[in-house]
Amino acid sequence: MTEKADMSMRRAEQRLAALQAELHEHAHRYYVLDAPVISDAEYDRLFRELLELEAQFPELVTPDSPSQRVGGEPLAAFAEAAHALPMLSLDNIFAAEELADFEERVRRRLKSTAQLTWTAEPKMDGLAVELIYENGLFVEGSTRGNGLVGENITANLRTVRNIPLRLHGAEPPERLAVRGEVFLAKKDFAELNRQRTEQGEPLFANPRNAAAGSLRQLDPKITAARPLSFFVYGVADPAALPCASLTELFPHLRSLGFPVNPLIKFCRSLAEAEEHYNHLQQLRHELDYEIDGMVIKAASFAAQEELGSTARAPRWAVAWKFPAEEAEAVISGVEFQVGRTGAVTPVAALEPVRIGGVVVRRAALHNQDEIRRKGLMIGDTVLVRRAGDVIPEVLRPLAERRTGKEQPIVFPKECPTCDSALHRPEGEAVTRCRNPRCPAQRLQRIIWFAGKSGLDIEGLGPKNVERLAEAGLIEDIPDIFRLNKERLAALDGWGEKSAEKLLAAVERAKSTTLAKLLAALGIRHVGETTAELLAARFGGLQPLMQAGEELLLAVDGIGGQTAAALREYFADPNNRSLINRLLETGLSVQAAEKKADGGPLAGMVFLFTGTLASMSRAEAEERVRQLGGAAASSISKKVTHLVAGEKAGSKLKKAAELNLVILDEQQFVRLAAA
Repeated sequence: MTEKADMSMRRAEQRLAALQAELHEHAHRYYVLDAPVISDAEYDRLFRELLELEAQFPELVTPDSPSQRVGGEPLAAFAEAAHALPMLSLDNIFAAEELADFEERVRRRLKSTAQLTWTAEPKMDGLAVELIYENGLFVEGSTRGNGLVGENITANLRTVRNIPLRLHGAEPPERLAVRGEVFLAKKDFAELNRQRTEQGEPLFANPRNAAAGSLRQLDPKITAARPLSFFVYGVADPAALPCASLTELFPHLRSLGFPVNPLIKFCRSLAEAEEHYNHLQQLRHELDYEIDGMVIKAASFAAQEELGSTARAPRWAVAWKFPAEEAEAVISGVEFQVGRTGAVTPVAALEPVRIGGVVVRRAALHNQDEIRRKGLMIGDTVLVRRAGDVIPEVLRPLAERRTGKEQPIVFPKECPTCDSALHRPEGEAVTRCRNPRCPAQRLQRIIWFAGKSGLDIEGLGPKNVERLAEAGLIEDIPDIFRLNKERLAALDGWGEKSAEKLLAAVERAKSTTLAKLLAALGIRHVGETTAELLAARFGGLQPLMQAGEELLLAVDGIGGQTAAALREYFADPNNRSLINRLLETGLSVQAAEKKADGGPLAGMVFLFTGTLASMSRAEAEERVRQLGGAAASSISKKVTHLVAGEKAGSKLKKAAELNLVILDEQQFVRLAAA
């Protein structure tokens, strides 16, 4: 490079840095503060100058440049992104009495409640995401997924205008994981559906579906064309910031450049929170975004640490849902559907009715007892409730509307698919078909196996599975991996390209993890999180299949019901045959990085409290699993060792009372290195 060219490069680098800083500041003022100080035309002029310079010097383009919000090249697929700390769900409540119960549980668990305060936050009806910043720069973004592992959608999240690509402030934290909700404003949702109508495309059912669909586009340019927004609601590890409570955290996050919902209220009591709930309920239809309730959190991080979490939800927070929207409809008939476990579920066929902006044609009736308890009949005018994406539910009949022409709902005695006698186990509300060869069960198991809760095989959704089954191409799960290109291509509307695309997706699915396979098999009581726990503990399929009930119950988070379901599943010759046939097709199950038995920490159950200096808590727990031990999320009789880091909470005192082995961080490191 000549001296003249070098000087030109340095000047361009300096100008680009100045332009980036100026554009970031103006974007923050426009999208976050709603207080612009320049015109749109002036912003466009600065942005054009940035694009021209970056075109001239492409080597100077940085990941945090404002130009990167327009979307890059299409992706082949989303990679996985593990969460260092789980993204937990929230327990729901629906009445003030349940709020009082929640408060009582919190106060009972806390050593001191003198300074207990709360936040009351609008519950956004969007898509939860995690954003990772390193030294102030946005480096990774992901969906919640199963709480432990999500999808890496960094390229798409870069296009969301009010997500900062670079944090404000002179000294950002070395690493920061923030969590929040991506959503689509009501007016933007209406405009998006208007455009889709003009283009002859199917409409989105609601803003949440539109936001989720936008973020899961493999082409980031499509995401960039949709006006998504973001509100932050917390951080993964509060110790990463100099804040002792949510009261301090939200202003601090705002100072870093994150948009914080202005309707968050700090409350001295839950009576104040209840007042805010009523206010939000009155306000919800005036807002330009969807909310479906309010989230109440204990504000103090020390209190949150002391309260801890269950396997699925924090004990220091709860979601108070708004009453679901309801409408009247007529039951025109009842269908009896057979699920993958043989459960026979009655579903009401309704004369179409619009509820909450969605046309509803079916509603859940749950089981025979519910039909009898509610006194439902075919021909009844009923009250139907729809809550979020859950299938609508029939609440009760409007008996005063009856004409005398209504007919009773008769539960079948034989399976509506295979004619086998139905069985209702004593003490259970569910009636089941116990024929393992029942075509309906088989079909539902295939749909589950290939679906998002299973191996997530692209192009093999419910409709395509049903179509391939009707054509005789799939009769059981292993047939997925024996599909034939010529027969697929011969299907009406398919052709070679469609067949090749599906077969490529099937081939990718042949290499999977133990956790994904366990979730895909559809074993009762074994969802994605439980499958992860089992995979981490046993490492391979054979050790799990051979595990006795006592060994299964030793896994933190596995109860008696789940252990019994696992033993029953793996003892069934049909299921063992299914697994063998799957392996014969070439299915490759990657072993988890964990010794099933015999590791130096075998038989030990560790619980971590406080902050560790040399590693994160998630890394410490993974180290325990790799060495044959188990990691617990709460104190119990199963715990053998407690590792106390800095600012250890009430768990330390409880461990001493239970005479557990208590280690400091250095002692644990030496033990784990042995």
